[in-house]
Amino acid sequence: MNMDEIMDEEEEEFEFSRNYFLAKEHGSSSAKKSTNKLTDINLVDEQELREASLHIQPKHEKEIACLMDSYKNMYPEWVLALRSGFSLLMYGFGSKKVLLEDFASTALTEYSVVVINGYLQTINLKQVLITLAELLHDQVKAKRKASSRDLPKSQQPSNSQSIEDLLTFLDEAEIEEDGYVICVIIHNIDGPGLRDFETQQYLARLAACTHICIVASIDHVNAPLYWDKNMAHTQFNWCWYHVPTFAPYKVEGMFYPLILAHGGANQSVKTATIVLQSLTPNAQSVFKVLAEHQLSHPEEGMPISDLYSVCRERFLVSSQVTLNSHLTEFKDHELVKIKRDSDGQDCLHIPLAAEALQKVLLEIS
Repeated sequence: MNMDEIMDEEEEEFEFSRNYFLAKEHGSSSAKKSTNKLTDINLVDEQELREASLHIQPKHEKEIACLMDSYKNMYPEWVLALRSGFSLLMYGFGSKKVLLEDFASTALTEYSVVVINGYLQTINLKQVLITLAELLHDQVKAKRKASSRDLPKSQQPSNSQSIEDLLTFLDEAEIEEDGYVICVIIHNIDGPGLRDFETQQYLARLAACTHICIVASIDHVNAPLYWDKNMAHTQFNWCWYHVPTFAPYKVEGMFYPLILAHGGANQSVKTATIVLQSLTPNAQSVFKVLAEHQLSHPEEGMPISDLYSVCRERFLVSSQVTLNSHLTEFKDHELVKIKRDSDGQDCLHIPLAAEALQKVLLEIS
């Protein structure tokens, strides 16, 4: 290419650029601006949109069933990996909730199983650790009784213990039977209630405990960034499995607002009902006591002491600790809030209108 050709090419490029900017300048001065606003969009009610989504016909059911059967054939391999000291991490498109729970119910029958729903907005990790510690404590206690040795009260897990104390107990508990293991199923370990670094550190330490094994699922592409090398390869010691299920995220998605919908009272009722139905019958009964009080005394909250007295009379709780455990679940799921009355006493209040609260009671009854 000679010098004349180079200069001609540069001139063409300059002319193209000049015309482009002149056109933009001319267009911006003469073009009419739209008066439409984002707030003018007529959004569908969230409950209506969710109900419509439930009627979407599933596709490729035969192929998905074959895929799920292929995963079930891998259950023995997964159990062997757990017994070899690995934690299992399931990834791939689609909800893995049904898969993990089927694995736990069919292949982990010799284990005690605790489920953490990481897709919830808030998780009380300390309450989870107390539950695990109580399971392990009961096993230690049973072994001590068999050998006529009492367990010191200082080793009994309680709400007053710190997370550090509970993790120490889980790591150092002496059980003569090496085969006793608690399996923790974590749906969406990358979920909103678990994704902060401190919580991930605690979970990694939990995974490293002798009598604990972890089976978890992830869905976020950046989930591995939560763990450093020590957490991923030493504490969790992940064994990765690609298990796309192509199943809809029906349960997990219930706790996230839909982009093209606005929320409302119906959605609050639906969410509260789903949460309550996932709790124990006793927890539901405690909630009913509180709800009935609120409906009959709409201007007042219910003192915790009054709730305890009524629940104890109805044999719903055996101690204040049991009631506190239920209340912790309610608060974590934002079913109950605490407010002070005019006397400065802490009272419980359900953040739902009377009509919505009545619908919730009907649903869980």
